[in-house]
Amino acid sequence: MDPHDLPPGGLNEKLGVQIVEASAERIVGTMPVEGNEQPYGLLHGGASIALAESLGSIGSALHAHPLGKIAVGVDINATHHRSARSGLVTGVATAIHRGRTSASYEVVVTNEDDKRLCTARITCALIDADRV
Repeated sequence: MDPHDLPPGGLNEKLGVQIVEASAERIVGTMPVEGNEQPYGLLHGGASIALAESLGSIGSALHAHPLGKIAVGVDINATHHRSARSGLVTGVATAIHRGRTSASYEVVVTNEDDKRLCTARITCALIDADRV
């Protein structure tokens, strides 16, 4: 399955998420800070989490597809280390478990200076495609 065959989804479009690299093992995406700030002008933590969930979900979907399954998120947690006021942030999701019934990814979001902004972990359940 080509990652470009996946529908972008309305939230990803609104956030400005761009997928740079995608495989079941590693997914890289970017997102602008502009338009994704909270009231104090800082990158919104929820935007970082949405980026992380998108990247982990794409990886899970790429893993699930050959198994005849689809991926649905069941858990996400995140720690915010610092924020950003401008530029692009980059998320790198790396598989930490790819099984028959679940997949988990660690996602590290960094700023343009490669400083860590957020660390997240997402787990997706892999369910039979005909159950949806």
